[in-house]
Amino acid sequence: MELLEILKTLNEAHGPSGDEGDVREKIEELARPYADEITTDTLGNLFIHKKGKGPRVMFAAHMDSIGFIVTHIEKEGFLRAGRLGGVSPKEAAYAPVRFKNGLRGVFVPEEKADLGKLKLDQCFIDIGARDEAEARALVQVGDTAIYDQGLQIRGSRVTSPYLDDRIACAVLLCALERITEPVCDLYLVFTVQEEVGLRGVRTAAWWTEPNIGIAVDVTDVDDTPGSEKCGTAQLGRGAAVKVMDSSVICHPDVVARLEELARARNIPVQRDIMRAGGTDAGAIHTARAGARTGGISIPCRYIHTPVETADLADAEACVQLAAAFVQA
Repeated sequence: MELLEILKTLNEAHGPSGDEGDVREKIEELARPYADEITTDTLGNLFIHKKGKGPRVMFAAHMDSIGFIVTHIEKEGFLRAGRLGGVSPKEAAYAPVRFKNGLRGVFVPEEKADLGKLKLDQCFIDIGARDEAEARALVQVGDTAIYDQGLQIRGSRVTSPYLDDRIACAVLLCALERITEPVCDLYLVFTVQEEVGLRGVRTAAWWTEPNIGIAVDVTDVDDTPGSEKCGTAQLGRGAAVKVMDSSVICHPDVVARLEELARARNIPVQRDIMRAGGTDAGAIHTARAGARTGGISIPCRYIHTPVETADLADAEACVQLAAAFVQA
């Protein structure tokens, strides 16, 4: 399948942190024709094993996303919600949301709330219920909701909630299809609960015990008006080779190898430094006795909003770079 088709398939799945089952099932279905072994662990990480000789190499992309979890149902039928991961109430204001059972609603600030200083407990989810009894017939405390936005395409640019990290999952699935003879023992690991503290990858890296680990994720950009320069990447300039973020300083050998492969194969690349935020690399590099760790990043605007935006050409460059890394 083409990268965009995979992304469309994954975008339809419900998968906030702690409820990644739908996404995992779709990824397993797409990966099965190209895998030697497929397993899961207790937390729900999905391991795609492609056997080969040489060092054990682990690629990781997380399946989960940020979202909301219902904490209270009020007598008027409105829902109060907690956050799963880095949800900003200001950025989520008036966004449509969808529950796993198909129920739809909208995330709304209270009328007198100051939008500039908006807090989560000043917001509610309106599902159209007339009262508490009707609301409880539709939803329960503990149910989770995600942004309910469709995927939009303009040229090579794609806008959708949860490009973080569905686009990286699509990158790994495309790379898997192109890998014929790996020069390593390869594990593609689709991890859980990254957005709530890199939880899944900790057990995944402990079990896989990689010699080399590569996290594939989106990265912040420095190409929009008024940029605060939290990142260094730009849309349309290729795959971003991670140098560091707040969770990891990448191994210089891995950075050098990725850039060397890109030059040799004319794959467009740029360097990725994020002043804030991290990826699964943060847990991979400290697992057991440690692993030489790096990252391949997809530049993305408006991360953790309902309108995350990336360039499919950058994602394609990431596919090429990931496939080259395990076949060269």
